[in-house]
Amino acid sequence: MEILLAIICGVAIGSILGFVGAGGSMVAVPMLIYVFGMTPVQATTASLIIVFSGALSGVISKFKSKDVLVKESLSIWAIGLATNFGGAYVLPKISESIILTGFSLVLISAGISMLLKPPTGSSERKMPLPALIGLSLLVGALTGLFGIGGGFIAIPILVLFYNVSPAKAAGTSLFIITINTLTGFFAHYRHWEEVSWEIPILIAVVAVLISTLAAKRSTSMSPQSLKRAFAYTVFAIAAFTLIETWLF
Repeated sequence: MEILLAIICGVAIGSILGFVGAGGSMVAVPMLIYVFGMTPVQATTASLIIVFSGALSGVISKFKSKDVLVKESLSIWAIGLATNFGGAYVLPKISESIILTGFSLVLISAGISMLLKPPTGSSERKMPLPALIGLSLLVGALTGLFGIGGGFIAIPILVLFYNVSPAKAAGTSLFIITINTLTGFFAHYRHWEEVSWEIPILIAVVAVLISTLAAKRSTSMSPQSLKRAFAYTVFAIAAFTLIETWLF
């Protein structure tokens, strides 16, 4: 039964990463906690390697289609290293209820960001340095604290404020997630021994396969429909997490 559940989880995570270009960890963390009984710290650690694997497979096709802003991605990753490692350091000191509540608020923010409509008829612009620093530090903190790659923040900011095309924003997001989650995984080295890795590895393998297929098919599907479906999914997960945390 656990193997079947792991395969289902891998399909869900890989599909979200491949089609949307973000959000895999928002499904992975709750699944690891509520389906496989992990603690928030264990789930956050395991999620990082799962989402890294899925994002890496998905970003390969984006590189081939030249839909990745490499310089911007590396800048966001490098600046966010401080908050990435800082978040991983303070994570064990925070109560589980606070972690899960914070995670739920992040999910709600992610859903709202995906429902915002992109502008039309504008040319692509460079990101000012203050905005770049702020985005980078926020993405790093989310990775360190919640095992989230930060793509849900990067995509709407790139699309809404800097007029980057949705395809290029998704590709850039996947690259940010890839390097950010890999770094975050090493930042969580203290918790590696706490995780039973058989299930996370199986989920990662399935996520890789599905993410690769989904990324190839994503160009033939409506980005807005995909984002709406993702938004409603994370709203439901956030509501369930808050109810489970505070009422049961």
